[in-house]
Amino acid sequence: MFYHAYNSYLDHAYPYDELRPLTCDGQDTWGSLSFNTCDNELLNGLPILLPLCFFQILGNHTEFQRVATLLQDTVDFDIDVNASVFETNIRVVGGLLSAHLLSKRAGMEVEPGWPCSGPLLRMAEDAARKLLPAFQTPTGMPYGTVNLLRGVNPTETPVTCTAGVGTFILEFSALSRLTGDPVFEDVARKALRSLWKTRSEIGLVGNHIDVLSKKWVAQDAGIGAGVDSYFEYLVKGSIMLQDEELLSMFLEYDKAIKNYTKFDDWYLWVQMHKGTVSMPVFQSLEAFWPGLQSLIGELDSALRTFHNYYTVWRQFGGLPEFYSIPQGYTVDKREGYPLRPELIESAMYLYKATGDHTFLQLGRDAVESIEKITRVPCGYASVKDIRDHKLDNRMESFFLAETIKYLYLLFDPDNFLHNSGLDFELGTGPSEDCVLGAGGYIFNTEAHPLDPAALHCCSRKQEERRELQDILLNLSEPLPSPQDTQSQETDSETEPPIMDPSESIALKPGSRRKAPLLSCPMQPFSARLAVMGQVFTDGT
Repeated sequence: MFYHAYNSYLDHAYPYDELRPLTCDGQDTWGSLSFNTCDNELLNGLPILLPLCFFQILGNHTEFQRVATLLQDTVDFDIDVNASVFETNIRVVGGLLSAHLLSKRAGMEVEPGWPCSGPLLRMAEDAARKLLPAFQTPTGMPYGTVNLLRGVNPTETPVTCTAGVGTFILEFSALSRLTGDPVFEDVARKALRSLWKTRSEIGLVGNHIDVLSKKWVAQDAGIGAGVDSYFEYLVKGSIMLQDEELLSMFLEYDKAIKNYTKFDDWYLWVQMHKGTVSMPVFQSLEAFWPGLQSLIGELDSALRTFHNYYTVWRQFGGLPEFYSIPQGYTVDKREGYPLRPELIESAMYLYKATGDHTFLQLGRDAVESIEKITRVPCGYASVKDIRDHKLDNRMESFFLAETIKYLYLLFDPDNFLHNSGLDFELGTGPSEDCVLGAGGYIFNTEAHPLDPAALHCCSRKQEERRELQDILLNLSEPLPSPQDTQSQETDSETEPPIMDPSESIALKPGSRRKAPLLSCPMQPFSARLAVMGQVFTDGT
């Protein structure tokens, strides 16, 4: 299925953004960030980045190497185009980071210092730096669009969706940990904390917000379109970074979501301040939620909600974009099924967590439906109307990047991405004994896998250098006299004596000694993580 879709794209649509499978040609759909016009020729072919990591999943090293080399030789982000900050991050930055971390496994020659350096990592950093001007707002929440050459347009609207504010912590923190530059993680965290402060008195967030005034423009609260990946990144960010603050944020949201939006294991849309129902519909984008619940150990709730969603799939042979829960049928003008991955994504997570073959059955149903209904000579076509299975002349890019990938991984339990720690490799980065590829991969919202071990590998050397510096400082500084000690106790604001630089064996001239980072051993947050995709926070 993947190669039929991919080869059809290469034969009929490359370098356009998407394939039109009914007419066997291509079209640009990523707004003004198109890849085939004359003035954008340096971005030509970037859409082939989206399925790049899938070649490694399939074991096709030859095509991985060819595409990765092509990207390095042809892509340049110094270009005068407007780009979605959200889409560029999840597709381009996330895709390049994933490709960088998989490049050694794919047989590519890596430079000394990998995974903390490399051409694909530098490309990801370059792309991310083009997005940084969007975060220069009074609140720290980013604009939705940025010009890659000129920054934010003075007339740019300050209104953006919630997901467009809160879907950066995975890619940006990975960049900071790999490169050593904290600016990316800092802006992502500032945006998250700023958004956290805007929640309503009942603990919910809306759908669209003014990033300058913090005023909610669209006040519908739910787990679907416009909000979904915000919650996803709080959970996945807490796991990848071992960050209790992010998990605490999600758990607080989860309480409000259960209290005000959950009805009979469905999740409705409600007014964010009052909790009154505004849209009693199920959106196909919400089907990621059971998989996310499995990551925090809420399996019972996840299974019941998945069952609801699966009944809709069996009713139509796919998920309509909107489904009216009271009527048990599609919503007018929202009857399409563009081959979205979310329900299959949840099936993959839940099968991994439970081993229940019900999820394999969903996978089989999905394969049969997609093959029977949507396969055409030039690829796979979106379903325009799920009721009569009329087709639309589009094959969305996420079909290649996500849908088929999650299907494949559902049926490939021995894939290296499912590694439970029995297989690993040693890194060649700052610490030769870095353990990489031992499992625990985190998928970004575009299904690009990131290896958390690589982040630790690159950041650990910096931490060890700082700790060594403090140890050496303690050894090189003379013990304070009793008079000095008494003087410091009476005036806590007095600055410590500055050593002559020649006396220091660890600090550069003019640098100031920091407090020692060493502390008594304690149980790390990672000790409360368990196998099978579950996180336990109750001390068990």
